[in-house]
Amino acid sequence: MRVLTEAEVERIVSLPDLLPAIEEAFVKQGRDEVERPPRPHFPIGEGETEGTALVMAAAIHGASTFTTKVATVHESNPARGLPTVRTQVHVTDATNGETRATMAGNPITNARTGCIGGLAARELAAGEPVRLGVVGAGAQARWQTRAIVAATDVERVRIYSPTPDSRRECADDLREEGIDAEAVDSVRAAVEDATVVVTATTATEPVFPGDALAAGTLVVAVGAYTAETCELDETTIGRAARVFADVPEEVAEIGDMRGRLDVDDLIPLSEVFEGRAGRESPDEILVVDSVGSAVLDAAAAEPLVDRAEREDVGTVVDG
Repeated sequence: MRVLTEAEVERIVSLPDLLPAIEEAFVKQGRDEVERPPRPHFPIGEGETEGTALVMAAAIHGASTFTTKVATVHESNPARGLPTVRTQVHVTDATNGETRATMAGNPITNARTGCIGGLAARELAAGEPVRLGVVGAGAQARWQTRAIVAATDVERVRIYSPTPDSRRECADDLREEGIDAEAVDSVRAAVEDATVVVTATTATEPVFPGDALAAGTLVVAVGAYTAETCELDETTIGRAARVFADVPEEVAEIGDMRGRLDVDDLIPLSEVFEGRAGRESPDEILVVDSVGSAVLDAAAAEPLVDRAEREDVGTVVDG
């Protein structure tokens, strides 16, 4: 069994290589060529350290492996110098049940989730270059930006978070990578002139006013995953010509949609990659809402393990 640390996974992950793998995974999910059992989530810890645990498993038909991811969300972690979300991905040989690898999952989750924004911007933005507004300044804000830069021509990026230090650090980190990013002092400044808006937060209330969106804006929301979490307001949903979802039956239950749209109102994102749905005019506001799919973990993990084995990255232990 190969064990890979976070630094080792980050060393071998490649967004340009991952984007087509994630697109193919969406297509297979849309064609029902995957196995994706229900994703349980349950409370863990107590008091100040209370959090949520999630278990996500998936197999893609024809793949040689399947994955199981264990994730935890602790809102109190940043105050203790720890990441809010922590994950581990276990990769199992589908032919014999042998564990091929256990990997730090945060870079995998961040990269494959970032690819959702990258692919959505490539397919649904109203032209290029993209003017990107990002609400949130954590790891996922960075990865969404990187993936959109990898998939499209980005003119500039504006970052907003209610915490000034966080938004400045995020913008600084992206500029060090050669991305034209700027921290702004208000959420309106981030979104009002953007052609693509990304929300990457753990909010329980809408994070920007829908009336601030310009005609033709694509909104990619990746933070909400339960009925209690919510990033989009009723105005945004009401202005959207179409709402796409990575997993419609799960997106219909999150705070962004409850009481607003039903599962039948949501278009599977896979339909975009199949060429059956998309942008119909440059002035339409479109929304892509994502809760994350374990299918994407499976799509990302197998080539990473293959590369780790080829390049002898990680530590081999008796499993």
